[in-house]
Amino acid sequence: MLAGRYDLFLVLISFAVAMLSSYTALDLAGRIASARGAAVRYWISGGALAMGFGIWSMHFIGMLAFKLPIPLGYDLTFTMGSLVLAILSSGLALWLVSQPDMSWGDTLLGALVMGAGISSMHYLGMAALRMQPGIIYDPWLVGVSLGVATVASGSALRIAFALRRHSSRVKALRAGAAVIMGFAIVGMHYIGMAAAGFPEGSFCGAAITGLDTQWLASLVIVITLAILAITLLLSVLDARLAAKTEVLSSSLARANRKLMELALQDSLTRLPNRVLLEERINEAIVRARREDGLFALMFLDLDGFKPINDAFGHHTGDELLCQVANRLQQHMRSSNTLARVGGDEFVLLAEVTGEAEASVIAQEVIGLVSRPFPVGEHELRVSTSVGIALYPRDGVKQQELLMNADAAMYHAKHNGRNDYSFFEPVMNLDARAQLKLLHELRLGIEREELVLHFQPKFSALSGKPIGAEALVRWQHPELGLLAPDRFIGLAEQSGLITRIDEWVLNAAAQQLQTWRAEGHLDWQVAVNISGLHVRHHGLVEHVREALARFDLPAQCLAIEITETMAVRDAEAIAMLEELAGLGVCLSIDDFGSGYSSLSYIKRLPVRELKIDRSFISEVCAGSIDAAIVASVVTLGRALNLRVVAEGIEDADQQALLSELGCDVLQGFWLGRPVPPGEFLLDTRREETPVPAT
Repeated sequence: MLAGRYDLFLVLISFAVAMLSSYTALDLAGRIASARGAAVRYWISGGALAMGFGIWSMHFIGMLAFKLPIPLGYDLTFTMGSLVLAILSSGLALWLVSQPDMSWGDTLLGALVMGAGISSMHYLGMAALRMQPGIIYDPWLVGVSLGVATVASGSALRIAFALRRHSSRVKALRAGAAVIMGFAIVGMHYIGMAAAGFPEGSFCGAAITGLDTQWLASLVIVITLAILAITLLLSVLDARLAAKTEVLSSSLARANRKLMELALQDSLTRLPNRVLLEERINEAIVRARREDGLFALMFLDLDGFKPINDAFGHHTGDELLCQVANRLQQHMRSSNTLARVGGDEFVLLAEVTGEAEASVIAQEVIGLVSRPFPVGEHELRVSTSVGIALYPRDGVKQQELLMNADAAMYHAKHNGRNDYSFFEPVMNLDARAQLKLLHELRLGIEREELVLHFQPKFSALSGKPIGAEALVRWQHPELGLLAPDRFIGLAEQSGLITRIDEWVLNAAAQQLQTWRAEGHLDWQVAVNISGLHVRHHGLVEHVREALARFDLPAQCLAIEITETMAVRDAEAIAMLEELAGLGVCLSIDDFGSGYSSLSYIKRLPVRELKIDRSFISEVCAGSIDAAIVASVVTLGRALNLRVVAEGIEDADQQALLSELGCDVLQGFWLGRPVPPGEFLLDTRREETPVPAT
């Protein structure tokens, strides 16, 4: 036999190519596993080419490393055929590891097919020498090489399948696996080479017409390393791009979840908002229809929230709303939905078996809300009015149920608050009547149907009239003369109150100009201003314009504001200071009924305190109300403020209030609100009022 030898450098190169091919194959398996759609086919096709070329070149370089004492060459057809077998085997391997699952049966079948393909590639490459006489093979070593090829192929498939998913240690594991797989591939090749024997006198039939081995080795090495390097680089770049895409997708998913939360949750309480509530109601309707069941929709409105919000500011009001929401949610069934639909309004969607269970839940809600809430340094108390609509009795559509529950809530509120009411059809008639009245009020303002009545105010000391309070009325074309309690609430809810306040301000200023022209230069007219208007930045300018238009001194105009409105926040106080800067008299109406602090009253630019009529209606000598009035008078004198007592209904009240030290008296006993034409007649009759005793 001819004695062969190996070029150690090319042997080392073949081993390096084997490991690089193994690592590239493992990396490509990970790329294919994370790819989707057409990208999978592209990666398998490109990967089969790169991986097949790498395995083939390892075998071919190993063959080129083998030297015989005769000239050698390689037949082009056989050589290219062996390359095709390597590519096909690689494609099969990548396709197998790209599957969602790979059983042991799939592994065995893949190992046999790949082992046969790689072995065929090797021995077809050996046949490319076209040795004459032919190569003599050791059957035992050939069998060992076939076994090694099959075992190596099966191991490679399992390792590639196991390491195709990305993890923190996947690169290190792939590198270690590539070394093991490289040894297996090299071992199969050199065992196959050891199985080959070359008889004495043999010659290479491809030495003259075949591929030259001297330049072919360099060409194969360069091309192989280039292909593997480019493939690996593309895989790395794709992995980085995929990682960035994944990060971007995660960020986008988080942003979408946040947007969804913002779209479906109330930003303050984190409860479901109206949008999500309506969706839950529709789901409950579908479920109730399918199961022939029912549910209750409860509309909750907090009683007494507005005075707290006005007195302590929006921050305290917001904290109170959050505490109410948390308390109700903690005691609510998981199957129920509590939503905030605006302001201090909540809606509870509850699964119930009937009206009795709905009543129990409503009573629980009322009890929970009525307990005090610790907010900052304060212990605040509110109550709630609950309106209940039952499906399907009170509606079969979500908007209908919401509207009916709202109507029932207003009925409960009008009946005394801190209670619940079930919806009844007659309630909608009231709601429609209110809506119709609001529409007519808009038209009434445009048609100048509003009129002013004036109630006289008298000096407690002299008994002479010193001015009047302007009170708005609505001369409705069908309902007649309407008092403020019929339409002011609607005006505040709809935002019309600012237009009404401006009209009252101008009409009162115009009437005062008339009275001054008639000689009543010391009279003062008081005008009530809504809390919404106090926060309106145009109020000061409206007052300034009215005084200028009718040529009035500022001190002859008094602006009455409620106690809670006066101390609501820094913005309101700043507005009052601007009004006081004009010289207008500021009066706190209904003093004693709100939540104000004496420290606020001391700092406010007010000139007058108007005692709440609830303390006047039952005042008598020695009573608690008389003591309260006396305290307010003492406070007023200490702060250099004028004290007004309103709501006087008889001579005894007039006498007692004068004795207690009130500066100004007002009430039906002294003069009712009348149109301007009748006002002078009334005041003339009252020039000699009942003397104080």
